[in-house]
Amino acid sequence: MRPLRVVWMKVGLEKVDTHEGVAVDALLDSGVTGLFMNKEFVEKNGFRMEKLERPVKVMNVDGTHNKGGDITHEVTCNVFYKGHRERARFDVCNLGRTEVILGMPWLVAHNPEIDWEKEEVKLTRCPPWCGKYNEKKEKVKSRERKRLLEEEKAISWAADEKEDWGREEEMEIDHRKIKTMVPKRFH
Repeated sequence: MRPLRVVWMKVGLEKVDTHEGVAVDALLDSGVTGLFMNKEFVEKNGFRMEKLERPVKVMNVDGTHNKGGDITHEVTCNVFYKGHRERARFDVCNLGRTEVILGMPWLVAHNPEIDWEKEEVKLTRCPPWCGKYNEKKEKVKSRERKRLLEEEKAISWAADEKEDWGREEEMEIDHRKIKTMVPKRFH
């Protein structure tokens, strides 16, 4: 049996206040109950932290209390991944060498297609608030607007009485045909 794999995603994080961005490898972890950002990473990159009303106790996988202490702050930022964008809140805590963890709330919301062998993540079932969903919606709206504009142009062209678009010529041909079909004595 092969060893268990982990999946990392290269994501962009954008500060909400300054719109500065930074690329980071985020760990997908179905055993984690939230979205987390390493405190050292936050401070190093100048993300604005917001103090929580109440601290949250952090327990490690083995049941021990995290040596970094309780979660006292969170960071709100925009997350970008292969055309997808969303605003997310990350709890700030000690993650060791890991900078960002996307846990179950993110996994449930996006329900990504994960190829564990290739370590590829595809976001094909995004929630309505995901930027890609809205982008697709906008593309459909844009195509619909374009189609309606084309129809409007065609209708206005057809209704424009200044343009005869060959009607006189067609009528002349029709009259000649009628004359040839009807005997001359009835003209």
